[in-house]
Amino acid sequence: MPLVIALGAEADHRAAEQAHLAAGWTPCGAGDWAIALRSPDGSAVARISPFDPTGPYTAELYRRAAPTRQVPVRFAHRRLGGGGDLLVMEWLSPTQETDAVAFLEAIDASAPEVAVLAESVRSIHTRAIEELPWCGPLDANPANVMRGTDGRLVLTDPYYADGPSLYATAGSDPDAVVARIPEDQRRFMTEIPLAYSGPWPEEERAEMHRGLAAADARLAG
Repeated sequence: MPLVIALGAEADHRAAEQAHLAAGWTPCGAGDWAIALRSPDGSAVARISPFDPTGPYTAELYRRAAPTRQVPVRFAHRRLGGGGDLLVMEWLSPTQETDAVAFLEAIDASAPEVAVLAESVRSIHTRAIEELPWCGPLDANPANVMRGTDGRLVLTDPYYADGPSLYATAGSDPDAVVARIPEDQRRFMTEIPLAYSGPWPEEERAEMHRGLAAADARLAG
């Protein structure tokens, strides 16, 4: 996608959002971790997160499992400054929960029709657990199964950071977070939308930001 290429090397989530809005992309949703913008022709969606440790693993799943046609078509992916993530994919629509549950059950059982996808999901998740502090288990939420414009079922977002544990630790023991996640990978962790779990009061965000900054200063000596 040209917009991704045009973003500067240090572009953060704000720069990514503004570039897409200026190019005619429109807001179409928000979750706890990211906002979504739809392309002017309606064929693509940009998922923009201020802080998403699992973003590269999701993007890798889309690349590796692309031949199965059981994951979204990935148009572009890049990490953003401060630990953010930008993933541009095909436009998707919700599906019936019964269809989603059956699809997830087939993946869990490594059914023949989804065996390649299931293997990719598990192997990437194993690596994520090894590499990421606070990596959560596979997400079995039926909302993570959607349909492409051609009607096929796709798995969208099976990986996630254990937000409740991570953010609770950031509030109670910021030094533990600072010791495990470099500052340039969590600079904007207090700016996630929390559209589902929020609202998150500004004073609480500011207090956590100050606590992490003080822990960074202690680590720097």
